[in-house]
Amino acid sequence: MIATGLDILLRMSERFQNRKIGLIVNQSSVTQYQQYSWNVLKERGIQVNMIFSPEHGLFATEQDQIAVNYQPDLGCEVVSLYGDSAESLLPDKALLNNLDLILFDIQDVGSRYYTYINTLALFMEAVSGMDIEIMVLDRPNPLGGEIVEGPLLEPAFRSFVGIFPVPVRHGLTAGELAFFYRDIKKLDINLSVIKMEGWQRSMLFPETGLPWIPPSPNMPTFATAEVYPGMCLFEGINASEGRGTTTPFQLSGAPFIKPFDLARCCQQYGLEGVLFRPVWFKPTFHKFCGEVIGGIWLQVTDHSRFRSFATGVAMTAALNELYPEELQFLNGVYEFNDTIPAFDLLAGSSSIRTSILNGCNTGILLESWKGDEAEFLKIKPDFHLYA
Repeated sequence: MIATGLDILLRMSERFQNRKIGLIVNQSSVTQYQQYSWNVLKERGIQVNMIFSPEHGLFATEQDQIAVNYQPDLGCEVVSLYGDSAESLLPDKALLNNLDLILFDIQDVGSRYYTYINTLALFMEAVSGMDIEIMVLDRPNPLGGEIVEGPLLEPAFRSFVGIFPVPVRHGLTAGELAFFYRDIKKLDINLSVIKMEGWQRSMLFPETGLPWIPPSPNMPTFATAEVYPGMCLFEGINASEGRGTTTPFQLSGAPFIKPFDLARCCQQYGLEGVLFRPVWFKPTFHKFCGEVIGGIWLQVTDHSRFRSFATGVAMTAALNELYPEELQFLNGVYEFNDTIPAFDLLAGSSSIRTSILNGCNTGILLESWKGDEAEFLKIKPDFHLYA
């Protein structure tokens, strides 16, 4: 089993007994023995003055895009960094006056959309120029650290689901992303990372020996995280991304879908490492709650060949090919943005959506971000903390 940054910190806990500490954590912040960080720090004589909780809340009690108001009593102030407005994403500067160290320890899932790393980025911006140290207690990228996939984020499409100018699947840990963001934004911050022991870039999460603790309500397993970089795109269309089922993102569907037709269409794109199984299912909440709808269950057959983002784009293109009158790209408020379609915020530009609507050859579309991947792969090793 690898040792996480939290486990390494606890070996030298005496160094932190006189610090004024704030935590950015949720229920995934546990030791190798599944003890919550705030409890074990207290046992080691380390005072935690404040806890900042991200989207979904400290124990992931809230669904996506729901303001977090309830906070459990943990013996110190717990502050939500996800409320009713974009302003809630930033810490109140007054809260920082009595802190000199912020520890970030949340399990990421390896996708640019996932908002916990974006909370870290915004917090780094907020403390720039202040006498506060940011320390990332590093954890594995569940998808490994070698493969990158998808287009780079265009600056005009920056949002809470897209802050880092990286491909959708970035292949970096939270600690590596923090150094990357500090450098590209030229932030004036005291940043440090406590590295893991034993993690290698080739490792997928099941190889780490660590328990999978769902970091958010709809991320129940590693298999979910593996398909998430592509299937999260379905948040931006009128099809279910499987919320309201026990296998979100692996399942997707809509009332207008004929599952066997969609499976055949997806198979013709020649995507490797994945099978498209036709299904019907009934979401118990979220889109199409209580309706039996047709769709696809994704089965990854080869981790090294599977490309989740390409799969999500191909499935969207297939829906447009089969059901051009029914498929809709959603508008409205999405993660505090009400001017740009959700699909575009996730994709990082409008080009994929417009290409699909214009009937672009899907094979050509799936090659369109190769240049972005190559560009990022040139600079990515500069921020590697692990071999």
